[in-house]
Amino acid sequence: MKKPIGIFVVVLAAGCAQTVTPHYDMRFGDAVREANLAMTIDPDAGRRGDDVTSIDGRAAQEGIKRYHDSFKQPPPVTNVINIGGGFNGNNGGGGGQR
Repeated sequence: MKKPIGIFVVVLAAGCAQTVTPHYDMRFGDAVREANLAMTIDPDAGRRGDDVTSIDGRAAQEGIKRYHDSFKQPPPVTNVINIGGGFNGNNGGGGGQR
């Protein structure tokens, strides 16, 4: 009685020792890491102590102020022109009256 249980435990332990997908597990997450690297213009930018020379302080401050002010009130409603269709169900074909 103890021998079949022992064999079962050994087989069960052997089944858990190796994954079914070793090649997939080895490369898990590579696509996400590659996509993040592709979206980064300069990966070493944080390691350098370069100053930002593309914009002066006053322009940056006004840009930030304008960005923050854009959330204080909702954007104005714009009218959309519906070309090629209408609300009366005639598809806007315009073939004249019949």
